[in-house]
Amino acid sequence: MSRFRPIQRDVDYLFPPSMNDWLPEHHMARFIVEIVEQLDLKSMERVYGNSGSAPFHPTLLLSILVYGYATGVFSSRKLEHATYDSVAFRFVAANEHPDHDTLNTFRKRFLKEIELLMVQVLMIARTMGVLKLGNIALDGSKIKANASRHSALSYGHIKQLEIQLQGEVQKLMGLAEAADNEKIPDGMNLPEEIARRQDRLKAIAEAKLKIETRAKERFEQEQADYQAKVDKREEKSKGSGKPPRGRAPVAPVEGAQDKDQINLTDEESRIMKTANGGFEQCYNGQIAVDMDSMLIVTTNTVQACNDKQQVAPILERLHALPAELGELSTLVADTGYFSAANVNTCVEQKITPLIAVSREEHHPDPIARFTEPPPIKEEATAVEKMKHQLKTIAGRAVYAMRKCTVEPVFGIIKQILGFRQFSLRGIENVNGEFNLVALAWNLKRMFVLAG
Repeated sequence: MSRFRPIQRDVDYLFPPSMNDWLPEHHMARFIVEIVEQLDLKSMERVYGNSGSAPFHPTLLLSILVYGYATGVFSSRKLEHATYDSVAFRFVAANEHPDHDTLNTFRKRFLKEIELLMVQVLMIARTMGVLKLGNIALDGSKIKANASRHSALSYGHIKQLEIQLQGEVQKLMGLAEAADNEKIPDGMNLPEEIARRQDRLKAIAEAKLKIETRAKERFEQEQADYQAKVDKREEKSKGSGKPPRGRAPVAPVEGAQDKDQINLTDEESRIMKTANGGFEQCYNGQIAVDMDSMLIVTTNTVQACNDKQQVAPILERLHALPAELGELSTLVADTGYFSAANVNTCVEQKITPLIAVSREEHHPDPIARFTEPPPIKEEATAVEKMKHQLKTIAGRAVYAMRKCTVEPVFGIIKQILGFRQFSLRGIENVNGEFNLVALAWNLKRMFVLAG
């Protein structure tokens, strides 16, 4: 007699008569369905009309999307297949099988409503006792756009391509006019060849105009910053009676530069330097994380390559949250967010900033970790006061929590869940999809916190 368990693939099995018996009692799918069913989806329900066949309820479709993003399934086609192949997805979908078009249309249609659902989920987290705002950690990460960097055209290349295509059109037009005297290659359709190049000329003319519009907006911003620096130098020079020290600010250059680029697949994405040192078409995803619970309290997706200008928008979103969630006390961020303007913005809104001014040494003085810095002068600036607080034992302890709160959230989202690239295109769509990612993360995290 064999000591192994027999392999029996021809035995007929029946699913349990109740769907509640399909999954263990403590399963994330049950938790997500329970939370989604508590959400107010009346704004989604009102969009559906009364004609045609009965649609799937928004609660069911949203549950499938959220559970998919929480388990690393982002493609609408894979979500459809999962409702057949996965017992957990069968439970979430109530044994229904919405096709990929239905799931994708629902996702695009209700991106703005999903952003509002973030607040409802945070209120549920507060009711559960796992969230109370206080210390917030801010961080950003580059997320690939649904576009290839090889689909990007530079302004310099567009000008060369424009000249080349105009020359080809003239050559083909001349060949068409002399068709009786010149031999046309077999298979060549002159009207089609001319029309194809004229369409390309029209497309690159539109791309060229968009680059020039961007360059104009950039110049206006850079000119304003340049003038502010010049005025500050002159004011400082008048006050001291001495010529200004240091290098004078460089005036910005007006007009589009040859290196300015636009992507033909997703023109709102930008070329950004990624963590591996390369360059990709990306968006800059920003998250503000509660340092006690590791829940994402707000998000933002921007086109800026750096984080210098992202403190004020995040603070505006944080202040828009319901007062019942708690009062924001401290904002912690790395050196990429440091500027005197950002520090002053936090202080003006009665928030304690802990923004790193520079990178820490790899081997700091061990004694300094356990000693308090000397007292600071009362007339110190906001930046000087923040630098002093970062050197205190309490300040260092709070700032050190950044590495074990907001950074792991991005790490899990990108490495464990596998969300490294947006499925949608355009800044509004990717912002909505990033909110869906944050919503899925919060429910996943709440499931862990709930035990």
